[in-house]
Amino acid sequence: MSKLSYQILVSTMHQNDFSLYKKMNLESDAIIIDQCQENSFDERVISKNNVKMYSFAERGIGLSRNTALMRATADIVEFADDDMIFVDGYQQMVIEEFEKHPEADAILFSVKSLNSERPLLTIDKFSRVGKINALKYGCARLAVRREKILYNNVSFSLLFGGGSKYSCGEDTIFLQDCIKAGLRIYKSPILVASVKQDSSSWFSGYTDKYYKDKGSLFAAIFPIGCYFYAIITAVKNNGISCETRNKIKLYFEGIKEFKSQQ
Repeated sequence: MSKLSYQILVSTMHQNDFSLYKKMNLESDAIIIDQCQENSFDERVISKNNVKMYSFAERGIGLSRNTALMRATADIVEFADDDMIFVDGYQQMVIEEFEKHPEADAILFSVKSLNSERPLLTIDKFSRVGKINALKYGCARLAVRREKILYNNVSFSLLFGGGSKYSCGEDTIFLQDCIKAGLRIYKSPILVASVKQDSSSWFSGYTDKYYKDKGSLFAAIFPIGCYFYAIITAVKNNGISCETRNKIKLYFEGIKEFKSQQ
């Protein structure tokens, strides 16, 4: 019997009941943060698991994840989105991976996309994740030793992510902040869930705002090399073209805006 306790932290919106628990094939203790139009709390025991639902009349994915983290009590907590469907036995898989790797403060697990047009990066082997490699992953697959996060005072940005000023990037900043704080992040090929990837709460197309927000994100994670990183990103994706020059212009506008507020 493992000595490590586990909770899954789910961010969602507009829930009327606890049916999401079954839809996601959850089989562990859980904290569900429901952003809706009211403030309330409910708690159920489902298949011997303690499930808490906090409903708040507020918005923002970073705020949602922080709210769950503040109320979590388990040794190991895993972040999840409401479009994920977890595999049978996921809780034990996650706990065993942490027991097998005591050096790991956080582990990014494998998640399979059910949308062929929006595939997710495959993890082939267990290995350490550095600053650059961490840019490729989101947190809806991340499990952490809760006290490591608390003792190092790491939290999600309230400026970035769906429902915030800048439409994306809260996961990227969180992982970078973990690494800066000295936490050891690893990635594991163990598959814990599939994700529908049908829609996004923040992505509404490659608009000017999208690229400006990306520029602001570059400024947040690379305060010194953000302009260089913006150029490299634009050229890597589009080569040298008019489109590339326009992207760089928008990236730079986002960088300047973010820096002007610091």
